[in-house]
Amino acid sequence: MSLIVQKFGGSSVADAESIKRVAKRIVETRKAGNDVVVAVSAMGDTTDELIDLAHEVTPMPDPREMDMLLTTGERISMALLAMAIKSMGVDARSYTGSQAGMITDARHGSARIVDVTPTRLREALDEGAIVIVAGFQGFNRDTKDITTLGRGGSDTTAVALAAALGADVCEIYTDVDGIFTADPRVVPRAHKIDRVTSEEMLELAAAGAKVLYIRAVEYARRHGVTLHVRSSFNNNEGTWVVDSYDTDGGVAVEEPIITGVAGDLNEAKITVVGVPDVPGKAAEIFTVVASTGANIDMIVQNVSAASTGLTDISFTLPKVEGEKVLTALRAGQESAGFQSLQYDDQIGKLAVVGAGMRTSAGVSAQLFRALSDAGINIEMISTSEIRISVVTRADMLNEAMRVVHTAFGLDGETEAVVHGGTGR
Repeated sequence: MSLIVQKFGGSSVADAESIKRVAKRIVETRKAGNDVVVAVSAMGDTTDELIDLAHEVTPMPDPREMDMLLTTGERISMALLAMAIKSMGVDARSYTGSQAGMITDARHGSARIVDVTPTRLREALDEGAIVIVAGFQGFNRDTKDITTLGRGGSDTTAVALAAALGADVCEIYTDVDGIFTADPRVVPRAHKIDRVTSEEMLELAAAGAKVLYIRAVEYARRHGVTLHVRSSFNNNEGTWVVDSYDTDGGVAVEEPIITGVAGDLNEAKITVVGVPDVPGKAAEIFTVVASTGANIDMIVQNVSAASTGLTDISFTLPKVEGEKVLTALRAGQESAGFQSLQYDDQIGKLAVVGAGMRTSAGVSAQLFRALSDAGINIEMISTSEIRISVVTRADMLNEAMRVVHTAFGLDGETEAVVHGGTGR
């Protein structure tokens, strides 16, 4: 008997009919002889609606109470899913994150898992029940408070449960057939990837690919959890996230030069203007940024002007963290000695990712030529061994994704099918 962890996102449990369809799939997995643990998200856009409701009540919702509010979404979907499964004659039990033993630190809104103690889940499995766990949430032992894991938290919940329970596979169900070479809502000719390495998936997730969140991929890689991303609307095989391309039936497989293209419209750019070009100033500036807890992505420093001895430093970060970083930098401006700050939230980040870049020349030239031919200007560039990222204007990002996808020969023969519409 195998143990399978399944995760269903908001679009998969968006309404009563969707919940019944998901329940049928779960029961089929159980009747095939598998133990089943399910992590479930809130229905449809429930989380966003609750956030909007909180901001109607107050412009600055208390973080603790915000977590109490948001966790109600998953409690609704987990209970309804358990009811639907029981109506099919199969025992099912639903558990909140704290009941499931998801222990986190005390940071509200973006807590990190520190331990998983799934005692009650094991007992339920031993008694033949299907286990339903509310994703996205946990519990801090010191404060005794409910916490939430942030965006993509249900993915992380599923992977953490799979690791703690020693599951054979963690299946991430979504409204597309797997991981695609690009977002099929933006690039209709994108095609499904059969296998992708965890290293490539980390880069794609970091670059804005929404089908899997980076924290879940990191957790799976660290704990050896096998991921299978597939559609909740059919039984087709999806995309397997593997350690490497080493073998396929004993035959060595060449790493693809470009695996996929990702885009992200959720970042902003801050430019610190007129920074004294002396040792320690960059450290001082980014110490201030780090104190806010913001996650920095790309960093570019200009060549110092010989006449003034000053330089500019630009960096990108999530839009939602922009205001608090600006506030902190303004407070530290006199000490750091820079002249001014510029903020730009109308940018888009495009990235091409592929393990084969390590051994292939000309990828950068091909990327820049494709963007140039389309009249798309590049504002920032960042690279790793298997990724090249560029920043463009926000209104040019979708077109940039399409032309780059075509330039690297990734277009499929037919248009991709999107069953839901959100990618989750």
